[in-house]
Amino acid sequence: MRTLLRILLSLLLLVVLLGLLTIAVGPFIVSPSPAPGVSDAELVAAPESRFIALPTGADEPHEFHFIARLDEQTPGPAFMLLHGFTFNLFTWSQLLDLFAQYGQVVAYDQLPYGLSAKPVPEITQQSSDIYSKAAALEQLFALADALELEQLILVGNSSGGTLALEAALAAPEHVAGLVLIAPWVYSKRPIMPDWLAGLPQMQRVSLGLARYLGRNSPLLDYSYADPTKIDEERRALTGAHRLMAGWDLAWGALLQRSLTDPVTIAERLGEIQQPVLVLTGDADQIVPVSDTQATADALPNATLVQLPGCGHLPQEECPDQVEAAISNWLETQRSSIGPTP
Repeated sequence: MRTLLRILLSLLLLVVLLGLLTIAVGPFIVSPSPAPGVSDAELVAAPESRFIALPTGADEPHEFHFIARLDEQTPGPAFMLLHGFTFNLFTWSQLLDLFAQYGQVVAYDQLPYGLSAKPVPEITQQSSDIYSKAAALEQLFALADALELEQLILVGNSSGGTLALEAALAAPEHVAGLVLIAPWVYSKRPIMPDWLAGLPQMQRVSLGLARYLGRNSPLLDYSYADPTKIDEERRALTGAHRLMAGWDLAWGALLQRSLTDPVTIAERLGEIQQPVLVLTGDADQIVPVSDTQATADALPNATLVQLPGCGHLPQEECPDQVEAAISNWLETQRSSIGPTP
C-alpha cells in the first residue's frame, strides 16, 4: 500500500502542478468532454440486475443498480454488501449464494459506480453533498427502507467497510452485526483545504485522476496477491461503469469531493458494540495487515481472521476461505444476531 500511495500521490501532485501552470499559459490540458456510453443502464444490465430510484438528499432521485436474493419468509437480519473504492457489486458475485443460505441479501452499486446513476454536480456545486459520507449513509438506509429490510448485517470491503462502520454508529438499532474485509480505517489519502479543492483547475485534476483509475483499473491488479488469477470476465465486470455515458465526469466529482472529506472513523471504533468479523488477506498491498489488526483491536466485540495467500479482494481471489470464515462466525453468533441456514 505504501508503494501504491506514493504512486497516486506523485500522480496527483504532478497533475496539480500542470493544472496550476495552465491557469497562466492556456486552456486546461484535461478535456471536459464526457466519456461515451449508454444513458440507460438497463440496456447493458446483467440478467439478475434490478434498478430502483432513491432520494439523494436535496438532489433529485437517482437510479441505483442492485442484485438481491429476497425472501420475506427468511428470518433474521438481511445482508447488505458494500463494495470498495473504484469497484462495484460484482465483487460479491461468488458469495451471494453463501449469504442467501443465512438470510436475505442485497448488493448494490454505490453512486457513481457500476451501473448506478452518474450524477455530475454543477460547477458551482463542486462540493455537492451527493458524494459526501452523509449522503452515502442516507442512500444505504434509503435502499434498506425501500426493500423493507429492518435489521442488517453489513458486509463491507475496503471503503465499503468504512461505510459499514459509519452506518453502525449512525443507526445502531438497524445494524445487528458487521463483516469487515480489509476496512479502510487507518490508511490515509490526500486531503486538501477547501480553497484549494474548490479551484476550477482542481476539477480537471480530479477528472484526470478519475479517468486514469476508471479506464485502467490499476487497483484491481494491486488488490490480488496473484494477479494472474484475474480473468477477462473479472476485468470486464470491474469496468462495468465504462458502459455508461459520463462515468468519468461523475467519478471526477466524487474524487473532488473526497479531497475535503477525511476518514475519521478510527476515533469512534470503541463505540461500536455490535459483533464484528474482521478479515484480512496476509498479502494485502492496499490496507496493511497491521492496520486491519489495529481496527480489530479497537473494536470491543471483534473477531479477526487472517487469510493466507490472499490480497485486498479475498471475496474474489479466495472465496472459499472467505466463505468458511463467515460461515464459522455466523454459527458462533447465531444467538446474538439471529441468522440460521
